[in-house]
Amino acid sequence: MTTSATQTAASRNQTDKEQLTVMGAGLVGSLLSLYLARHGHRIQVFERRPDPRQAGAAAGRSINLALSDRGWRALEGIGIAEAVREVAIPMYGRVMHDAQGNLSYQPYGQPGQGIYSVSRGGLNRRLLDLAEAEPNIQLNFGQQCLEVDLREQQLHLRDSATGEEKHLGYQRLFGTDGAFSAVRSSMQRTDRFDYSQSYLEYGYKELTIASAADGTWQLEKHALHIWPRGRYMMIALPNLDGTFTCTLFFPFEGDESFAALRTPGQVQAFFERVFPDAVPLMPELIDDFFGNPTSSLVTVKCFPWVHEDDVVLLGDAAHAIVPFYGQGMNAGFEDCTVLDELLNAHAGDWGKVFQEFQRLRKPNADAVADLAVYNFVEMRDKVADPRFLLQKKIESKIAAQYPDQWLPLYSQVTFSHRPYAEAWANGQRQDAIMSRLMARIQSEEDYDRPEVQQLVQQEMAQVPA
Repeated sequence: MTTSATQTAASRNQTDKEQLTVMGAGLVGSLLSLYLARHGHRIQVFERRPDPRQAGAAAGRSINLALSDRGWRALEGIGIAEAVREVAIPMYGRVMHDAQGNLSYQPYGQPGQGIYSVSRGGLNRRLLDLAEAEPNIQLNFGQQCLEVDLREQQLHLRDSATGEEKHLGYQRLFGTDGAFSAVRSSMQRTDRFDYSQSYLEYGYKELTIASAADGTWQLEKHALHIWPRGRYMMIALPNLDGTFTCTLFFPFEGDESFAALRTPGQVQAFFERVFPDAVPLMPELIDDFFGNPTSSLVTVKCFPWVHEDDVVLLGDAAHAIVPFYGQGMNAGFEDCTVLDELLNAHAGDWGKVFQEFQRLRKPNADAVADLAVYNFVEMRDKVADPRFLLQKKIESKIAAQYPDQWLPLYSQVTFSHRPYAEAWANGQRQDAIMSRLMARIQSEEDYDRPEVQQLVQQEMAQVPA
């Protein structure tokens, strides 16, 4: 076959591929569109918001994200991991700030292992640039989805700029339009669709730690900083410009709550009392506190994620979680890699791809949702508890002594591709073991006592390699 004939055949094969529709151009939607385009499909992407790369577009949520192994794997799949790594800051552990400003450090994993602070907006813009450069992807911004007619396979859209409404057909629809998904909302009206949303009694507000006069970081750059205070906490992640994005996780109501802090004086007094070492680093505290929105924290669970063989939910539309394990984006990106693997294995059989996707991902999405709430209690309270810190040291000793049988839960979730459900089950088993061991341990040295070592051996004999 001549080169011209080969090109013509390839072009005809690509033209024969059906057009796919992605609803939502956030992190998961833009990444998914790149994966789908690799399979030769033409992709129409619709996004409710304006193009975030355009001047004057609303910034949206700017909360920093923690990119870990699952997310890196997804970015490697489309060849941009190294480009993102250049604008990401590795964080190798937690630095805890107590009420007197004293610091303690807890590494995340083995030496050299870290999670990476990345800008949500910066990463989204990078993915959109790649999508726009792909000839098979068409991006459509300012297109609000009002409804999905599942029976007729039609989208009801409104142009945000003109108010014009239109109906467009679709062949396959991928709902990546977030926790309050319009695609999922239409699926919720179908028979036997299970749906739940649960809110924490906490909200969050973004604040800023300024850079030093010379543009450098005023806190340790390669760490996630936590001010744990029992019922609430503040965290800070580094930015490339020397600032830190802080997030205050705080009750909506109560004596110490967003509702109780109504004046600049009340805010200043509260922060000076509770976060005294941070206040001198936050010259814009009052402006940030009253200028930035207070946002809620929601967990969404639903099933099925699939309607027949023509609609599927991914990312927050299927499984929105609270941010306390740093896995929301990573879980959504892992959705893309799993779907891509299934498309490679079952090319053309959309029914099988979609059914297998939800079978594999639903238990893991539920597990990481539970893990995220579990880790909130750990971050806001336990990381400041000497007994908890001692337990972590003992766990490290067990991991060193039994490396084939004991990998800490955090490492299973963050530094491996082990299914979330399996990691969570392992973590619960480890918690039970540690509860029994810590009853015999009052200091790090106690670990080497013969009776403790005997108990460790007995416990580990029951743990599979």
